[in-house]
Amino acid sequence: MDWLPPAPAWSSADPSLHAASALTRPAAAPDGERASAGPASRGTRVVINGRERQAPWLWQGGDATRPEALWLPLELLEGQLGFRRAPAADPSTLRLQWYSEAFDLPAAAQRTLEDEVAVDVTARLLEAGLALSHANGRLNITLPPAAVEQLRAGPPGPRRRLVFDLAAAALVEEQGGDLVLGLVSTPALLSQLRALGLKPVQEAGGLRLRGAVRADTAVFTLAGPWRIVLDGAGGTASASGVVPLAQALLNPTLQTLLSQGVAIDRLVRGVGVRRFAVTRVGMAPSRGAPLQLKPLLRSDGMRGLSTLSALAGRSDAPIAINGGFFNRIRQLPLGALRLDGRWHSGPILNRGAAGWNAGELPQFDRLRLIETLTGPDGRSQPVLTVNSGYVQRGLSRYTADWGRVYQALSGQERAVLLRGGTVQAVLDQAALSRGVPLGAGVDLVVSRAGAPLPWPVGTPLRLNSRASHPLGQRSFVIGGGPLLLKDGRVVLNGRAEGFSPSFVKQAAPRTVLATDGRRLWLMTLEGVSGPGPTLLETSLLLQRLGMRQALNLDGGSSTALLLDGQLTVMGRGVPARVHSGLGLVAP
Repeated sequence: MDWLPPAPAWSSADPSLHAASALTRPAAAPDGERASAGPASRGTRVVINGRERQAPWLWQGGDATRPEALWLPLELLEGQLGFRRAPAADPSTLRLQWYSEAFDLPAAAQRTLEDEVAVDVTARLLEAGLALSHANGRLNITLPPAAVEQLRAGPPGPRRRLVFDLAAAALVEEQGGDLVLGLVSTPALLSQLRALGLKPVQEAGGLRLRGAVRADTAVFTLAGPWRIVLDGAGGTASASGVVPLAQALLNPTLQTLLSQGVAIDRLVRGVGVRRFAVTRVGMAPSRGAPLQLKPLLRSDGMRGLSTLSALAGRSDAPIAINGGFFNRIRQLPLGALRLDGRWHSGPILNRGAAGWNAGELPQFDRLRLIETLTGPDGRSQPVLTVNSGYVQRGLSRYTADWGRVYQALSGQERAVLLRGGTVQAVLDQAALSRGVPLGAGVDLVVSRAGAPLPWPVGTPLRLNSRASHPLGQRSFVIGGGPLLLKDGRVVLNGRAEGFSPSFVKQAAPRTVLATDGRRLWLMTLEGVSGPGPTLLETSLLLQRLGMRQALNLDGGSSTALLLDGQLTVMGRGVPARVHSGLGLVAP
């Protein structure tokens, strides 16, 4: 989860210019980190009803049990406490819902906390009865289990709705494919759930519904009275949390792949006094190899997030890691994604990327897409990005690979609609805010912050497009950054790729695509007793493992490795939704 360089003054409140997987830059808000707040405490461990996970937090002011502000990662709120995102009319606003009407958090109420998007929802936590405290770098969040007054079930079907009527608020936690509700069950309730096709287990931490969460399952909470609502809860058991690698390798599919030359292992290696666990999958690509490397994307365009399991399932990928950076608030890509020769999202900021054709080792380098539009008078204008969530002043181009509709990403936009290289329409902010359909053969060229857009209807335009490196001409490209190794040398240069110094220095779980000259490797790196390696430690460790080329992908809570449907690595122990993945797929 990275930072982009400071945004231009015209768009400093636009969340698409905050950090990725977080937002593209630190939010403008909390001036002086809320100057009214008292002393601050922070840590990287959160204990929720006795279960500990790794996540950054910041406690400001107040006393030992009631902070003035408590900043928590959005990923933690959604995955572990039951907060749910709702559509917001203002693109710079995050709208959340949790035991109440939806409430808005503008850009000024969002901030980056390490590599995560964080918000302050202290008042709502306290109103719901949660107890808060901190000591020795650990944040403690507790809420006694709630009694279930009744369970109501809708008509049978794939979208059956279940409603738990509660005596009080309860926590809602997703663990792999399981749902853990902070509830006290009864034998009658367990029997009722089994009759509905679910697999309930009462545990010390709450009621576990095994396999209840599918890709299309919706879970939300309501107050007045307290309720937990499940739409489309599944009834098939699935893996809960992280599966030990040795257990995952017993899977017959993986055993077959191992016999066909795919290597899967876990190593512990040191850099200086720190030790890291490296989980990796390697294979020698060829036309006859049992698997081919491909980016994993959603089917409905570039807006939206998915679980890695859903992305891998869509492409029948038995092995997958998470992909490149994205804007977690906007749920849009921030980097290169090329599939079957089409730019679903173009590169940004000359960041590191890898490109390959089927059966070949990837090439690695920094990558730009150089595009211009030339009018009949011979004058050209640069197109800065293609199908990208990176918003800046200038021209950007969008095609049907973006999705069925383009809607304005900032408050100062105009556009021309091209078909067959000719301007068909000139569109104003109002039209772009309503949404413009993107059909086959259509190019929408969007001008932001008053960038010149001088072409009237009927003007013929010539599009010139080329990649700064041959890897950009390959069938498949994935972007990330920074580039770590090139020809066996450490080439880490975060500043050259637009990353902040704090991001480069940060220790966090990592996801890497690498090659050793013969095999390509999908790799994750975690700390044995700490948060994970810095980018320099990652580079040095990969170099010692014999890697020749290496690219950093999204990390932190996004880091994940999936082996035949089972998560064997899960970043910070919280199931994360990601924008894209990278998978080994049967040809």
